[in-house]
Amino acid sequence: MVFAWKAAGLTYNRYLAVAARVVRRSLKEEKRLAAERRGEMDLQFAKWENGKMGEPRKLAAANAAAAVQAAASGGSS
Repeated sequence: MVFAWKAAGLTYNRYLAVAARVVRRSLKEEKRLAAERRGEMDLQFAKWENGKMGEPRKLAAANAAAAVQAAASGGSS
């Protein structure tokens, strides 16, 4: 037996994210807002070089900066 999420080509983590979003959206307004706030993430990462941790950066900001840089370099060539 194949799980439906696997047959649909989803990873288990993606399946859980979709299910959580559906449940949050089905809640009444007050409860929905509280649940959405709990669902937000603030991920950080740091690049390690020569055994030392670099400056911690927020993932969302780093992704946005990389997208801007990619768009700028792609548009000028």
